[in-house]
Amino acid sequence: MATTASPSPATPAPGAWAPLGQPTFRALWLAIVAGNIGTWMHDVAAAWVMTDLTGSPLMVAAVQAATTLPVVVLALAAGALADIVDRRRYLIVAQLWMASVAALLAVLAQAGQVGPWTLLALTFALGVGAAMAMPAQAATTPELVPRALLAPAVALNSVGMNIARSIGPALGGLVVARLGASWAFALNAVSFIAVLVVLWRWRRAPVPSSLPAETFGGALRAGLRYAGQATALRAVLVKAACFFVFASALTALMPVIVRRDLGAGPGTFGLLLGCVGIGAIAGAMLLPRLRGRIDRDTLVLTASLLYAACMPAVATFEHLALLCPVMLLAGVAWIAVLSSLQVAAQTAVPAWVRARALSLYIVVFSAGMAGGALIWGALAQRHGSDLALYVAAAGTALAALFARRFRLGGTDTLDLAPSAHWPEPLVTEALDGERGPVLVTVEYRIDAADRDAFLRAMRELGRSRRRDGAVQWGVLEDTAQPGTHLEYFLVPSWLEHLRQHARVTGEERRLQDALRALHRGDAAPAVRHFVAGSAHDLAKPGPGHDDI
Repeated sequence: MATTASPSPATPAPGAWAPLGQPTFRALWLAIVAGNIGTWMHDVAAAWVMTDLTGSPLMVAAVQAATTLPVVVLALAAGALADIVDRRRYLIVAQLWMASVAALLAVLAQAGQVGPWTLLALTFALGVGAAMAMPAQAATTPELVPRALLAPAVALNSVGMNIARSIGPALGGLVVARLGASWAFALNAVSFIAVLVVLWRWRRAPVPSSLPAETFGGALRAGLRYAGQATALRAVLVKAACFFVFASALTALMPVIVRRDLGAGPGTFGLLLGCVGIGAIAGAMLLPRLRGRIDRDTLVLTASLLYAACMPAVATFEHLALLCPVMLLAGVAWIAVLSSLQVAAQTAVPAWVRARALSLYIVVFSAGMAGGALIWGALAQRHGSDLALYVAAAGTALAALFARRFRLGGTDTLDLAPSAHWPEPLVTEALDGERGPVLVTVEYRIDAADRDAFLRAMRELGRSRRRDGAVQWGVLEDTAQPGTHLEYFLVPSWLEHLRQHARVTGEERRLQDALRALHRGDAAPAVRHFVAGSAHDLAKPGPGHDDI
């Protein structure tokens, strides 16, 4: 039985900054940090402008919702597109869109033509560009670094986001206070140029394939089907939903807290958000040491409870000397949860479906942030921001305890690289790719003593078959010859079955090797392929027969 080689104990783990040794990753990482700084400047300016235009906590929270709601609506479609088109060109178009919208907002703000609904509409338009870019941008990371550097590269992306979070709000608050919101919007437009330059210079290696690209609808269905059968990815999505719906209260209500409760200005607002970013950077530096001592599920639970404790503290304290340390701790807890879930999402899926799987995570994250912002904004408008934070804190703690049952597991050790170990199916004539459905059977001979172990392994294999394209799957046992088991699975077309050959991974090879070790007999399990006739042939009734 083939085994997966494990890294030598003498090989040191890659450092937190090791991925920056890859030139293209480094250039794109720096450019994205610059772009995120501009985005945070926009967020601070937009939230503060809304507090000037209207005193409604709901409208202020709606600014955050307008940023994240497009992701909820469009990220799934964006993930499907990112897996079937050239990601470099796709990302260039998205960056051009966002730069244009940001420039338009700056011009209108300078002319004094921005009202509450104009601000929300253009913020929503910026969110559309971000929604279309996020899955493709996240899925490019494995193309830019070796597999061994993937986990620290994903963590570095979180660090970069929080570096921007520590600089952007403070810089945005300073620009709004000194120069006005229009300058913050203009600097956001300029910040997209760095990403455009790096993408323009990146020469992406083509991915060879003998199969035609998936259609948009087929790619979307395949991504949803995969997520439905991927246990580790489902755990990521559940934990994300449990955390972000409640955690969104702190950022959504911060402008109201600063203006109404503290009686302060945009500089204080930017300072407190900057403390969250600084705490996140410090937390990211601690994460490698923490991951070596506690498992990922325990880390997410502990960080969620810490974040929950920060919210009532913000509602209670009224002095910056107390609030700043609390926001630093909130940043540490935030990065611990966010980075752990992002790494798990990246490493839980193979490359062919990565952008679609990540888009599902992004949808859950953004739906939690947008929906939560509206919920907590409405609650604060009716009963005050303090009560909203107390309720959100209790919800964060209870949801974290509930999510303990969903285990992330060791996704970092999964071998999800294509294994190409399935032999080409034997055919006597060339088959049209659209011909189908296709029935595949595999016959095993299993001793009675191994029957339970065989069926347990087959259930795991069944999830794998469904993830990779099977619409039906099952195992039958011969009544006349106990111990003779027939696995079968049905695929919509011959082309989809060929895609299964391309999608099979090292993890599935390990599982199939274990099953074949239980098989008795000198010959390997017999594999047969049955394909339906062409649509033209099936449509013609035979002589003397009626259509049924």
